[in-house]
Amino acid sequence: MDFQGSRRRGEDGIAMVIDFLLSNARLVLGVGGAAVLGIATLAVKRLIERAGRAAEDEKVEQKMAESWEELSLVSASPTLIRKGLEGVVMKHVAKAARQQKADLCQQPQMPSLEVQSKPESKPKRLQLCVLTLQERLQQYYHTRAALAPEEVRRAQTLALDICTEIQGFLHTRHPDMPLGEMSLGGSLLDDLQVVSADHACLLVPLQLEPSLWRLIPGEETLLTHPLHWMVRRVNLEYFPRGRSYWDRFLVGGYLSSEALVSMFSKAVMETMNWPSISSTLDCLVRPVLGGPELRLEIRPGDLQGGAGSGDHSLFVSMVPLLREGDVVLTAQPELTSPWVNAWRLSLYPWETQRLAQLDASDDGCRKLTLKTLKAVCRLNPALRPLRAAPLANLILHLSDRESDWSESNLDVRFQQCITELIGYLEQGPLPSYFKSAVNLLSGLSEDQVDQMGFMLYCAVSEPEILLI
Repeated sequence: MDFQGSRRRGEDGIAMVIDFLLSNARLVLGVGGAAVLGIATLAVKRLIERAGRAAEDEKVEQKMAESWEELSLVSASPTLIRKGLEGVVMKHVAKAARQQKADLCQQPQMPSLEVQSKPESKPKRLQLCVLTLQERLQQYYHTRAALAPEEVRRAQTLALDICTEIQGFLHTRHPDMPLGEMSLGGSLLDDLQVVSADHACLLVPLQLEPSLWRLIPGEETLLTHPLHWMVRRVNLEYFPRGRSYWDRFLVGGYLSSEALVSMFSKAVMETMNWPSISSTLDCLVRPVLGGPELRLEIRPGDLQGGAGSGDHSLFVSMVPLLREGDVVLTAQPELTSPWVNAWRLSLYPWETQRLAQLDASDDGCRKLTLKTLKAVCRLNPALRPLRAAPLANLILHLSDRESDWSESNLDVRFQQCITELIGYLEQGPLPSYFKSAVNLLSGLSEDQVDQMGFMLYCAVSEPEILLI
């Protein structure tokens, strides 16, 4: 009798049933119930695997029967789930996980001859099971999240070369345009980029006459959005239109961010000699057209577009901005549409500065935690819609309640961030740390929230699944 083939067919049949249950679970049970069902089925799969590995154990069938009896409660009723059966399932999964780790970590009995012939051979699963969550997080950070210094320097150099080319071109073709010194900004400059150095931000500061322009918060305008500001032209009775270079971009008495971006698109993206610049920089440089963003793609390698084996494209976004004190407004129509006059208040400098101050004051690991979470979300398809801003604000909120951010507590803070994020997804809004009226989860669809909640619920009992 082909026992292995029969067992495999049995496992395939059970797998089909499990996949069907999971694919329809969220429709019937909601996020919480579906997550519990997912965790329960995960436990069942493990029990089946253990039963196959230890068929000679006389108590396997009894354990399986007891497990099914307990787990059958999960699918009984969504109402029962909400009344506390999550705890029963979690307890069962924890017990199953402990047993599995004990099975894996048990030193296998091998003949002495084999031990001597292969003294360095260890099962791969045995190597993994001896790592604690703290060690797994450190390993994940250094192998998946952190960037090599050479890669960062190469990307920064390419971005700064483009910056020099654009600034020189604008000074030559538009000498009367009052611009400040262009510079590199964003996560690549602040050592907050993860996985790969594939995007950079080129800041283009506009110089406004203080007596002719006034920056107005969004709450004081008809937009009523706390992140959408407007720039009003003032003192027209004393200084009529034409006194400022930027008057040509007025729409209804306000400086139009959309008109400015359109001007830069024509003056830079559609006018500069990119083939010549590509030849000078020895890489392919071309504008990314067809969208509202001012974006360039840089491809290292030959000028025909063939990148090297380890190279990837670097995207450089050109962002016009206004500064007044600690207020930074950016011209990004993709974020302020359909309002042609709206400017976007950037909270990124405040968030980055606050995180750096907190880490400097207690030698904490907030930055390390943020980069690890960013890498997890970027590499996990279910969590990919979560951007850096919600994660940074999550850590800032948590820092108000938790004081110990030493690196030895990285695993505790990581698990706590997972739990906190589940709570925000259940409640709906995740308020900005600096602007409580701003919901940082407002851009997520209901289906995306469901998928994130399901994945994070499963990670509560086993956070290692996020580090695969």
